[in-house]
Amino acid sequence: MSQAKIAIIMGSKSDLNIMQDAADVLKELGVDYEITVVSAHRTPDRMFTYARAAADRGIKVIIAGAGGAAHLPGMVASLTHLPVIGVPVKSSNSIDGWDSILSILQMPNGIPVATVALNAAKNAGILAAQILSTADEQLVINLKAFKEELARKAEESAEELES
Repeated sequence: MSQAKIAIIMGSKSDLNIMQDAADVLKELGVDYEITVVSAHRTPDRMFTYARAAADRGIKVIIAGAGGAAHLPGMVASLTHLPVIGVPVKSSNSIDGWDSILSILQMPNGIPVATVALNAAKNAGILAAQILSTADEQLVINLKAFKEELARKAEESAEELES
């Protein structure tokens, strides 16, 4: 049985269509992860328990996606020493996503949350893998191959347009 090193959490299941991108890129990079719903507002006790126990379960990085008021990443960061990557999600009741972005980005000193672009769960997954790669040579190899493939696709697109 594999041991998850990255936790992907979201405020509600409606965020899964965005947060799945983090899971997909982690799978592509060969990184074990767990994924679940942990709501800062609807299940605060679950959030407290989950965040405080994550490191003891072997989690090394938490990716937390949330829309609207988007308190989940910051609250989780306040409860753990682990790095937290926040994914602002443009929800159905969002103000063009700005409410989520600012809620995650504007953390007080002492409670950092790395914040990626609106709906950019894929970047959160890549960043989490890069953090893990500081102690995992195979992951370094996987990340280099991933980025080489990105470059190859960009070159291919340039050639198509130039011909």
